[in-house]
Amino acid sequence: MVYEALKAFEGLPAATAGVGKDLVNEPMIRHWCEAMGDTDPRYEGPDAIAPPTMLQAWTMGGLSGHQGRSGAYDELFALLDGAGYTSVVATDCEQEYLRPLRPGDAITFDAVIESVSERKTTKLGTGHFVTTRMDVRADGELAGTHRFRILKYAPAARAEQAVGSGQQQARRPRPVVNRDNAGFWEGVREHRLLIQRCEACGTLRFPWLPGCGACASQDWSTVEASGEGTVFSYVVMHHPPFPAFDPPYAVGLIELAEGVRIISNVVGVPYDKVRIGMPVRLEFLRVDEELELPVFRAGDGDGDSDSDSDNGAGRGTGGVVGGER
Repeated sequence: MVYEALKAFEGLPAATAGVGKDLVNEPMIRHWCEAMGDTDPRYEGPDAIAPPTMLQAWTMGGLSGHQGRSGAYDELFALLDGAGYTSVVATDCEQEYLRPLRPGDAITFDAVIESVSERKTTKLGTGHFVTTRMDVRADGELAGTHRFRILKYAPAARAEQAVGSGQQQARRPRPVVNRDNAGFWEGVREHRLLIQRCEACGTLRFPWLPGCGACASQDWSTVEASGEGTVFSYVVMHHPPFPAFDPPYAVGLIELAEGVRIISNVVGVPYDKVRIGMPVRLEFLRVDEELELPVFRAGDGDGDSDSDSDNGAGRGTGGVVGGER
């Protein structure tokens, strides 16, 4: 496909005169803060503001969607789909906050196709990065901008070529390591599960973040987790199938003894024997020559521990275990 045909979409609208389905409101702010564990007092009371990171939430269309998406946006995606770039993955977003949002604000927005990259080859496959920029207004005043980048790509060949009588297993996805979570992955390489601790108020936090959700301080240190925990919640993954993963397997939300929670594989028992409240213990799983991951082995519980029934050990959540955002 000629790149100039894609580049011609840059600067065209992706959405015009969009309207938030709800005013900024206290119940939605409360639910967000409860889900994120954010106890900042600025987000409640008569003078409350909305957490800045909720900026995009007020523009979402929900399950019924928005009707304001432009023809240019649909045409661009149809062009990419027609060229074989049928898969999509979100890669990153950037937000800029210009004024606080408060309960009662009416949200409107416009979006533009900011850029379409040249063809890029990634570990997922070959395709084009598409970046949209959304300008969010509150009662007509610009409140912030939201840049959202996706990769439209053709999946790499899922080659599981025969080696002798066996099969060569596809590699696990790599975790995204950035300046905010690099220390976590350094700890994993040393077989240490590190939790951030705010130097100002002492609050522990996980996953790793650049600032404290309780007091907004950016000063922090680390503490090493004891490795003891319990299964707070879990899911059993049956679908979709993906190279290097062999469903069904259990993915648990583990509550550590220190009080924070981490998503990881539950191993040591069959996937259908995992139970809420089950005690687990940290261990580190060597996935391949480059990648090691923290997983949690079930102790004595409803199912018999069996090292040959590792419930997805070496298969489960791959690069999304722990620390990644």
